[in-house]
Amino acid sequence: MASKGIKDAVAIVGMGCTRFGERWESSTDDLLLDAVGEALGSAGVQRDDVDAYWLGTLASGQSGLTLSRPLGIDYKPVTRVENYCATGSEAFRNACYAVASGAYDRVMAVGVEKLKDSGFSGLLRADPPSDGTAAELSLTAPAAFSLLDPAYTSKYGVDPIAMREAMTHVAWKNHVNGARNPKAQFRKEVSRETIEGAPKVAGRLGIFDCSGVSDGAAAALIVRAEDAYDYTDRPIFVKALSLAAGPMRGGLDPAYDFTTFPEVVHSAADAYAQAGITDPRSELSLAEVHDCFTPTEIVLMEDLGFADRGQAWTDVLGGDFDADGRLAVNVDGGLKSFGHPVGASGLRMLYEAWLQLRGDAGPRQLADPRLALTHNLGGRPGGCVSFVSVVGNERG
Repeated sequence: MASKGIKDAVAIVGMGCTRFGERWESSTDDLLLDAVGEALGSAGVQRDDVDAYWLGTLASGQSGLTLSRPLGIDYKPVTRVENYCATGSEAFRNACYAVASGAYDRVMAVGVEKLKDSGFSGLLRADPPSDGTAAELSLTAPAAFSLLDPAYTSKYGVDPIAMREAMTHVAWKNHVNGARNPKAQFRKEVSRETIEGAPKVAGRLGIFDCSGVSDGAAAALIVRAEDAYDYTDRPIFVKALSLAAGPMRGGLDPAYDFTTFPEVVHSAADAYAQAGITDPRSELSLAEVHDCFTPTEIVLMEDLGFADRGQAWTDVLGGDFDADGRLAVNVDGGLKSFGHPVGASGLRMLYEAWLQLRGDAGPRQLADPRLALTHNLGGRPGGCVSFVSVVGNERG
């Protein structure tokens, strides 16, 4: 890829995130006000001090008016973006580029979704008209991602029982982490026996192999890196931003085997080049990844370079990605436990990086983290968009 990157050109100086979950008591407006208010307060900035806004939402509003009306923003630019489950990350990426370009001094990226009031039990999504060749779109998300499991065991000769144990460990780990997070949708540990005995949803995916459907919002305030210490003594510097959109040929390409997301491989390689990372396994302190379903997290460990091909399942079972493992993954509970309000998820990942890199993560705080990765995936195996960011608490 040809990205030049904006390493250390911009910094996050304030963040906010609501509690995720079934927020029947709160409207979209309420969620936006809470997340933006926390972000502004953490930086000591007033609403009128922000020059421009980027809002990410899949289905909880149209146009920038979704944000400008509840916030009372008078005649400032508010750009609404959408990129499937990477929508919040897309708002953040564009906001960062706006500051790096010199167009604005202070901008805010906001993500929100109010799914529980939609009348749908899953994600609210309508497929556009097509020529019918993208047959995989007719599958539900659980059905599409369930294909990763048998494909992986077949390609790498993994005992299906061992693969099931690895999938269970992902769910168990993320629920343990989420139990230590007061803003998570699910804040209870779940036993391995309960996870494995849960009713099946698709293939071998049970209820506890699937992320929650949530309401929530998150926000980030971004400024030039040289101005960051005017707002906080602990800013977070953006090292890399990479987005890759695939050609969506997986359903038609006989070579695609459902054991990798090529878009993730490309976006990760691009992000590492921007950040100057040569060994993500040793250089990263933590990673927040798109664990929409448990086999997804296993495959992502390989696509992101955290494990060798065909070996992620053994690393998962060995505890390599537990909070006290060699690389903590989804230490806030991930999509699985924190929840997944589509437009907010990417910014929620950055919120955990913000807390960890500043030493503010409370009972789940890691020891001396320096670099964090966030990864968002939108779409499904065979055709998706993938976002990877790298952020750190030191400039240079």
